[in-house]
Amino acid sequence: MENLIPHICHWFTVDNLSFLKRGGRISATIAVGGASLHMKPILHVDNEGHLVNVARVRGRGAVIKALFEKLVSTAVDIEEQTVMISHGDCYDDASKLADMIRSACHPKEIIINTINLVIGAHAGPGTLALFFVGSER
Repeated sequence: MENLIPHICHWFTVDNLSFLKRGGRISATIAVGGASLHMKPILHVDNEGHLVNVARVRGRGAVIKALFEKLVSTAVDIEEQTVMISHGDCYDDASKLADMIRSACHPKEIIINTINLVIGAHAGPGTLALFFVGSER
């Protein structure tokens, strides 16, 4: 199990940037500008625990597709692994992502669950996270 830790990929997005602003993760200017342009970040937490913005896309559908593409480009032995999707009150989006993964990649299993209260308080409703084993974190 220890050898898997550096390969666990955790990519996520939030629907409302104001929760990241309240938590001090982004500035008010970025939150307002991003919201007005319908920008959705793709984020991940690095090995030091820092929040890293790896991409920005416009619109909810585009961000779901971008998460799927991250999995396709990074996952290893996808047919042999369990993919996990966590959501903050957006089951339909989680289900859509699961359907995309299931039809294209055929993982052993996909588990959909809800994020916990602490993460929900920091990220807000509409948070969508994807976990899998990849070639790189």
